Amino acid sequence: MSSSKEHTILISPIGDPGAGSDFLDPLRSDLRNAFGYETEVIPLIDEEDLWMDPVRKQYHSTPILETLALLAPPTAIKVLAITKVDLFIPILTYVYGEAQLGGKSCILSTHRFEEGLALDAGLDTFRCRIEKEAIHELGHTFNLRHCPDQTCIMHYCRSVRDVDRKLNRFCRYCAILLEDEMKKMAKGAICQP
Repeated sequence: MSSSKEHTILISPIGDPGAGSDFLDPLRSDLRNAFGYETEVIPLIDEEDLWMDPVRKQYHSTPILETLALLAPPTAIKVLAITKVDLFIPILTYVYGEAQLGGKSCILSTHRFEEGLALDAGLDTFRCRIEKEAIHELGHTFNLRHCPDQTCIMHYCRSVRDVDRKLNRFCRYCAILLEDEMKKMAKGAICQP
């Protein structure tokens, strides 16, 4: 994948995203390896600014995506927000994350990633889940859809066990689609004045 020094993937923590945020530096490296863009960490939204649904006691992720896209600096080609609050969309009980398909922003919640963790291996598994779902959500912003291959990082997960089973990389098919999408984006950037 080609890298662009003028464009970055922005990681935007909202509040304390969990585990003391010790996963942010390794995540930056993981995202650079997956997509070829430099990364930087800049908070764009405060947790106090999020609206909680009083009935569900959860946060609707779609309006957060819209706000992130508006607040993103011009150099941010994509924005990944990470939060500890529990997210939902109206048709689902909860979501690990949501993305604007082919858009600029995505979000993931670490709220449910501690489920089923043993104390000895817990932090490594927690970080691995974050890495996989961060790449998954960013994959959607690069126009990738859910993949039927259960080992592909773009596979839809109904539980954290599904997250744990999939690999931290794209299957051959999704990798080709991602490469094609990135070529289109690069061509579009060259054509703009």
